Amino acid sequence: MATDAPPPSKEQHAPPSAQEYTEVHESAEFAELRRTHRSFAFPLTFAFIAWYLLYVLLSNYAGDFMGTKVGGNINIAMVLGLAQFLTTFLIAWWYARHAAAKLDPKAEAIKSRMEDGA
Repeated sequence: MATDAPPPSKEQHAPPSAQEYTEVHESAEFAELRRTHRSFAFPLTFAFIAWYLLYVLLSNYAGDFMGTKVGGNINIAMVLGLAQFLTTFLIAWWYARHAAAKLDPKAEAIKSRMEDGA
């Protein structure tokens, strides 16, 4: 005879209250987590947008330069265009490493304390 009861799990706690969320949001530890994230993400985002806009502007206003052959049918525009893809993947990889090393442990510590009701 099968039952529809859920399998046994860890002791369940009531979800944190709005006051507890506010306390965590205002804590020095959460401020440090935000600062660590922002000090990485904002400059990198700015740099990538600048790099992307440079490519667009060069494509629009420096056609002769972008049309310069590098080898065979490959020109500078093609190289820089492919570099856009490469930098996108590199930034994603770099951010994943940064998050795993610096953000995730801090966030997990905060989350654990919230879930344990501490």
